[in-house]
Amino acid sequence: MARCATRVLAGILLLLTGGVAGASEVQIWRADSQAAFLAGELVDVSVDRLGILRLAQRAEQFATVAEPFLFSFVGTEGRFAAGTGNSGKVLEIELDGDSGSIAELFATEEPEVFAVWVDRDGTVYAGSSPDGKVYRKRPEGEVEELFDPDAQYIWALLGTGDGGLLVATGPEGQLHRVDLASGESKLLYDSSDVHIRSLALRPDGTVLAGTAGEGLLLEIDAEGRARTLYDAAGPEVLAITPGEDGAFYASALASEASFVDLSRARSSSSASSTASSSTGSTAASGSNSSSANGQQSAVTVQTGAVSAGSRSASFKGPRSEVLRIDATGAVESIWKFEMETVYALSYQQERLWVATGQEGKLFSFRNDQMVLEKDLDQSQIVGLATGPAGPVFASVNAAAVYGFVGGDGGGLARQGTVTAKPLDASSVASFGSIRWRGRAGDGAVVALSARSGMSSDPDETWSDWTEASVAREAPLFDLPPGRYLQWRAELRGSGDLTPEVVAVEVTYRQHNLKPEIKKLEVLPAGTILVPTNFNPSNQAYEPAHPNRDRIFTTVGDPAQTQKGSTKSLWKLGYRTLRWEAEDPNEDRLRFRLAFAREAALAAAGEGASDADALWLEVADDLKATFFSFDATVLPDGVYRFRVSASDKLDNAPGEALEAERVSAAVVVDHSPARLVEASRDGSRVTAVVEDAWSPLREAVVSVDAGEWRAALVEDGLLDSQRETLSIDAAGAVRLLLLRLTDAAHNVTTIDLSDQLGSAE
Repeated sequence: MARCATRVLAGILLLLTGGVAGASEVQIWRADSQAAFLAGELVDVSVDRLGILRLAQRAEQFATVAEPFLFSFVGTEGRFAAGTGNSGKVLEIELDGDSGSIAELFATEEPEVFAVWVDRDGTVYAGSSPDGKVYRKRPEGEVEELFDPDAQYIWALLGTGDGGLLVATGPEGQLHRVDLASGESKLLYDSSDVHIRSLALRPDGTVLAGTAGEGLLLEIDAEGRARTLYDAAGPEVLAITPGEDGAFYASALASEASFVDLSRARSSSSASSTASSSTGSTAASGSNSSSANGQQSAVTVQTGAVSAGSRSASFKGPRSEVLRIDATGAVESIWKFEMETVYALSYQQERLWVATGQEGKLFSFRNDQMVLEKDLDQSQIVGLATGPAGPVFASVNAAAVYGFVGGDGGGLARQGTVTAKPLDASSVASFGSIRWRGRAGDGAVVALSARSGMSSDPDETWSDWTEASVAREAPLFDLPPGRYLQWRAELRGSGDLTPEVVAVEVTYRQHNLKPEIKKLEVLPAGTILVPTNFNPSNQAYEPAHPNRDRIFTTVGDPAQTQKGSTKSLWKLGYRTLRWEAEDPNEDRLRFRLAFAREAALAAAGEGASDADALWLEVADDLKATFFSFDATVLPDGVYRFRVSASDKLDNAPGEALEAERVSAAVVVDHSPARLVEASRDGSRVTAVVEDAWSPLREAVVSVDAGEWRAALVEDGLLDSQRETLSIDAAGAVRLLLLRLTDAAHNVTTIDLSDQLGSAE
């Protein structure tokens, strides 16, 4: 391990210069970006766009909601209303200091409440689904049914400020306006899209509406005339909130965890919510439901099949996009989330707050930076409201209400932790040190610890956490070797001070593993491999000159040939070996080729101590995974070839490992077949031929210099080293030739005419 520490500088230089790090090189895991830190678990720690970790604003859980799902959440000044499922309950939530209380206001006849709105006098309005209706409860009054739009779903409610209530529905995609005094209603806008999902109101009374299906952001005037401000890539505009200087913010998304199922809407004019039910009762399937792309689908409330949400299988864009609409109606995209689904937006404390799933994260956006402010590590944050000390937010699936407490913005948490996603060294490794970069001091410190294991998920087989160290760099030499490592950073503040961490680095060194030769084959005699761009005439290859170093003349320079695309050519007398090899450490490999006589190896016996002395070198330091050579330098016989793979280039002397593989028996045959005997019986000539090493592949006959014709094989197959041939030689034959070719492509022509005499 001391060697590991001394190689840290070399490893850093290698990484910075883009070199290939092998098993002997010290390598570095480095987390220095927002994405890298967000891959782990953050508790009371925020991370901005630049990847700087700080203690987050302090937030507490005010209340736990007993209902299985919380779908909608509104309110201010410590009083909030929430719509839930699956019992259609509307809850009143009051905050008092660092705690809260929950009471049931009323329950609708329908099982889900996707929309709630609270008037200034405390009157609560709720939109139920399916078989959507709008209910009203005044502070001291009974619950009454205010409006039945004859729609399946009510997605959003919004007061107009002049005695009206806007009601957004689906799947007809309609926007209604209800007069709260008389209860009379009118259809303000009938959209061609499937659902109207979100609403906001400009000061002049113009309505901003987001749709689901086409993902349109609409502007609708008091006469019901609409124009499209933005056509989002995602099919659903879920949330709209007023911002600064007359601006608004909206979220467009495509998510399997959406409350609406647009799968049928793409093939017909109707769509169903994930909460669809024709009977008024539903079955809940929570955050463990499987989604189309392998992610966990959340808030899936269904009655038959798992819904597909608003993200089709063909959609390849980010899951969410945050938009800014200025006072003129111009729209710009200010942020995209590749994996997060944006459920709610709220502008307060001079910044935009963004609530997401699928893992319950709360972000803030200010000065073009998206900062993670809170990570619930559970479910989704589906609602945002203004609280006494900052945003109050509600989660679904393990439903609860949270809020920032303390001074302006909630103050800072006293301490927080960042637990990294387990890091994979690809093979067993030893660990050198862990260090952090950033700022601390005046009582604000960062404490680092780590643990290791062999399983991809930390379990009871992992080591214990090392003792937390507040030093900038801490050794990990006592940490057991393992394939995986997980680090943890604890940030501790002092008063209003927070440490800042910009990077965490862990050094490690893989244990060297032996290369593996997965395959070794000998190509047919005469086959050679050359680069694909080699194009000789007649597809034949001649070496420029014989090899002066060893007896084997090769094709090209075997020491320099790079692994790449090749093609097969033909060269008499040449043989080619080809192999496949890999290294588990991804070390560079060099190959050595040797040969030995089969008879000598058999005589020595397997495992003989002196067997290695029988092998003679063919070539060394090969880069390519094939070798073509002139086999005519070897006498006829049976040989074995051995290829050895070494990772010496990327390992220290004495630590390199080598693997080897021996080929099947290779017959080297330069001798043509011979005539054993021949006889003539009338017009029929019988010839017995034999090859010492290889089976025969061709036997053809020419009579009086005529064209070559196949000889008749007595047993019907020309496939043995010894064959009996029958030749038709009717009449006076002046010249009878027999040409034989064996499997090694040795060719001989035998004149039978002089040996047979004349026919009787």
